[in-house]
Amino acid sequence: MGTHEVSRFGHVELADMPEDLRDRIGAIAEKSGFVPNVFRALAHRPRELRAFLDYHRATLAMKCEGLSDEQLRQRSSPPSTLTLLGLVRHMAEVERTWFRRVVNAEQVGMVWSDEENDFQRAYDATGSTRAEAFDAWAAEVEISRRVEREAASLDVTAHQARWGEDVSLRLVMVHMIQEYARHNGHADFLREQLDGSTGDFQHR
Repeated sequence: MGTHEVSRFGHVELADMPEDLRDRIGAIAEKSGFVPNVFRALAHRPRELRAFLDYHRATLAMKCEGLSDEQLRQRSSPPSTLTLLGLVRHMAEVERTWFRRVVNAEQVGMVWSDEENDFQRAYDATGSTRAEAFDAWAAEVEISRRVEREAASLDVTAHQARWGEDVSLRLVMVHMIQEYARHNGHADFLREQLDGSTGDFQHR
């Protein structure tokens, strides 16, 4: 995303950001030498955060369109063991963890594993089907959207035990966008190796 495109969302200085989001972005800046402009631009805008997150959800679904169950399970970019169906299953796990287990503090287990915080099991799509994976993912996304829309504001906080700190819904939304964006990059490579398809909705 270019600077021009980001600018239409406005500009927010780091000093004006909520503390938890500022700390996370500050950590990224310290390691990389730059501050992600999109994080600054979206810091106070729930509609844009929601739109970016839904865009990335839809992109992952699009990457799986028109493929058989066998293709979705195929490890198409060795030596990586990732598969498109494994990514879908993983994101169902991520949606449940952040919106239900963290923000809503629900006492629910993992989607694909009996072990606490086991995110690796979801990647193993052996024997899984499109119907199974997509039904689980769609159900979690629907709940995530409800949790976010029913929250009083982006300033709602919850405890993230794995991080050992409280996080705002704002930070959860930004983290989810980052999570999807990273895995959609994986999905790009996996799909290209299967049938040569590349790009997102704007480049189809």
